Amino acid sequence: MQIIVTGILLSGTYALIALGLTLQYGVARIMNLANGETLVAGCFIAFWLFASFAINPIFGLLIIAPLAFAFNWGIYKVALKPLVDRAKSRGQLEVDSILATFGLMFLLQGLMISGFGGEYFSYQFLSERFMIFGNAFGLNRVVAFIAAVIIAAILYYFLYRTRLGTAVRAVAVDPNSANLVAIDVAKVAAVTFALGGALTACGGALLSTFYTFNASMGVTFTMKALIIVIMGGVGDVRGAVVAALILGIAETLVATYIDPGLTLAATYTLFILILLVRPQGIFGRRTT
Repeated sequence: MQIIVTGILLSGTYALIALGLTLQYGVARIMNLANGETLVAGCFIAFWLFASFAINPIFGLLIIAPLAFAFNWGIYKVALKPLVDRAKSRGQLEVDSILATFGLMFLLQGLMISGFGGEYFSYQFLSERFMIFGNAFGLNRVVAFIAAVIIAAILYYFLYRTRLGTAVRAVAVDPNSANLVAIDVAKVAAVTFALGGALTACGGALLSTFYTFNASMGVTFTMKALIIVIMGGVGDVRGAVVAALILGIAETLVATYIDPGLTLAATYTLFILILLVRPQGIFGRRTT
């Protein structure tokens, strides 16, 4: 029970990170390899707000989310929109975006290393025991999980209960058909990319409350987010949540019973198995 609860608590943060990439890739068709750097930036901003101004990281999300939204909107408009305009096919756009965001990843990583150095950071926030089913867990992990669930619920409401959310889902299914019903595909793609970045930054802020982080760890979380997205089915929010849950529990099992150093290997093994058994993902559909 302790392992399962620990895995579930971890999966909440993983889900937010993966939901950000799901929106960016599933709707805007941008495979953002700098997704992990957005997460790390969220960690550092939450740390800075807490250390300098004693701002609770949960309340700090009200600052971090708009900043990340504006930053990712700017990245899309300046660096990625020209690629979208010149691409003759979705395949070409994916290749071009991978190359562009690969360079962006190193740029952002270098800026953060220059500003914060290579050392690890952490801070004490709600570092208290919280009992669940007779087992003790960090209160910071529990609060981070609850915050992640609330954010995911707001995202679900946005996607399935609002007009703009319906447009986002329509573009994810078929941008050409969305154009035929007067949906501004370019605008929706920009908003979705920015929203995905905001979700990832929020995931980083929540992760920083219980995780030791540094400026160069973004690549690892980009790979985890990519694995979750593909496992769940590209563009499927439900699949990303379920895949994050599976990944969180699997990593906790390996760290507890085998070796904490093998959690990343377990992640890739699970990823390969999913590709062999169900390559379209848990909720994905086979190509006709």
